[in-house]
Amino acid sequence: MQSRGILKQTMSYVFIAFAACLMALNYYVFVLPNAFAPAGINGIATMIQYLSGVSISYMSLLINIPLAIAGIVLIGRAFTDKTLLSVLVFSGVLLLFQKHVIDIDRFIYHTQDGKSTILAPIAAGGVNGLIYGITVRNGGTTGGTDFIAAYVHKIHPEIAFTRVLLVFNAMVALASYFVYGYNFEPVILCIVYTYLTTHISGGIIRGGEAAIKIELITQDPDRLKQDIITQLRHSVTIIRAIGGYSGTEKTMMICVVNPHQIKEFLEIIRQYPGTFACVSDVTSTIGNFKHISGHVKKG
Repeated sequence: MQSRGILKQTMSYVFIAFAACLMALNYYVFVLPNAFAPAGINGIATMIQYLSGVSISYMSLLINIPLAIAGIVLIGRAFTDKTLLSVLVFSGVLLLFQKHVIDIDRFIYHTQDGKSTILAPIAAGGVNGLIYGITVRNGGTTGGTDFIAAYVHKIHPEIAFTRVLLVFNAMVALASYFVYGYNFEPVILCIVYTYLTTHISGGIIRGGEAAIKIELITQDPDRLKQDIITQLRHSVTIIRAIGGYSGTEKTMMICVVNPHQIKEFLEIIRQYPGTFACVSDVTSTIGNFKHISGHVKKG
């Protein structure tokens, strides 16, 4: 059991290192050759490279290593170690590309040669969403603003982690207007990149844990329960309730199903007039939740 835990932990570091290599490739092929800044600290480093020629590889290390040292004290060792690994691998591999130790220039996407400008941030944002999702699923982050957001959230739990990132990314998008020749196009490209990264990484982080929760009030709980169990292969939780206005006894049922089953669930409910249902998204589930064809889930 202990060896399995060690293997799992080792593989998490391997996945983070792989994601960092992919991130360096993404920056070299799609981000740096085109006039826009991605989100976060690397967005600032990208603009500095654009203005001064100082490599983002050095800038990323210069910014992230002090943040990592502070993170060990202020946030926690495990989180910081994996994030620092991501930063070091990203900077090292990107430097190899920039120094042409590894020559991949034939794959670079230039918007300046007549290709569509919007495709660079679409491709970069999509790939970075995959990278960020893999990294976070394995207990790390890509550094930069994540250090800042984690610390702010720790001392002010009422401030959401994502809200800090949103504010910082908005500042980067605004700054890109002035850096890239007082042009609104880089601002829009930064927003597109940020949206795709956030949307795709969110789906990966949630993974197969996302679900739909239905809470309903019905006058025919026994038949409805049986239909749900036999047709959807999910059980329900039944709660005896009392109507707040009428004072009469009601039956409340709660069921969590897979997202693709919502249409079939609603078709079942429509067969029972007078049934009231409230549907909400579940971002993650813990424990024994799955849909197994041919078997009835217990509980």
